[in-house]
Amino acid sequence: MKKITIAIDGYSSCGKSTMAKDLAREVGYIYIDSGAMYRAVTLYCLQNGLFTEAGIDAASLEAAMPQVRISFQLNPETQRPMTFLNGENVEDLIRTMEVSNHVSPVAALPFVREAMVKLQQDMGKEKGIVMDGRDIGTAVFPDAELKIFVTASAEIRAQRRYDELKAKGQEASFEEILTNVKERDYIDQNRAVSPLRQAEDALLLDNSNLTIEEQKQWLAERFKEAVKE
Repeated sequence: MKKITIAIDGYSSCGKSTMAKDLAREVGYIYIDSGAMYRAVTLYCLQNGLFTEAGIDAASLEAAMPQVRISFQLNPETQRPMTFLNGENVEDLIRTMEVSNHVSPVAALPFVREAMVKLQQDMGKEKGIVMDGRDIGTAVFPDAELKIFVTASAEIRAQRRYDELKAKGQEASFEEILTNVKERDYIDQNRAVSPLRQAEDALLLDNSNLTIEEQKQWLAERFKEAVKE
């Protein structure tokens, strides 16, 4: 069976990562969470005081980018990838609301996107990869054999994020999360470089009212169709 590249794009908190991880594990592909990479850069900024009252210190971040090393390692127990920033496991740290509230302006910086896109393309050279994000099917892998664009209502996405944080024992406010989701949608769709949009040849999946099992079945069928072509 031929190996293909699978690009899954869509809005924040719409279940892209869960879908991508499950599919990659089931078909034996490598999974890359591109959003985690931008979150790791954001965490670096927070840890190094690069956010000021005036916004992000872009000049200092650009100078520091060669020192921002992002990698993934497989968790032997869960078989899920963990995100590492300069050798430290930051998988939990990058999922906090503090990072969520700061990631969009960092991800909108052209030099950050350029560095992350190059790293993502290097990771996917051999195909047999599932990658999710905002611009995978449009900018990172425009020639991907299977492209999916995932959406759901802002309220449903905020509820999913709220439930996820509460399950981890973290303090969470539904209203704060809903505001964050809407703000990120606007920034993602209106940034100058690689804005969030559905690729012309991407399949649309609105999973507002789908169970995880229904999503998995839908995606498995699309994968089978893609590898036959």
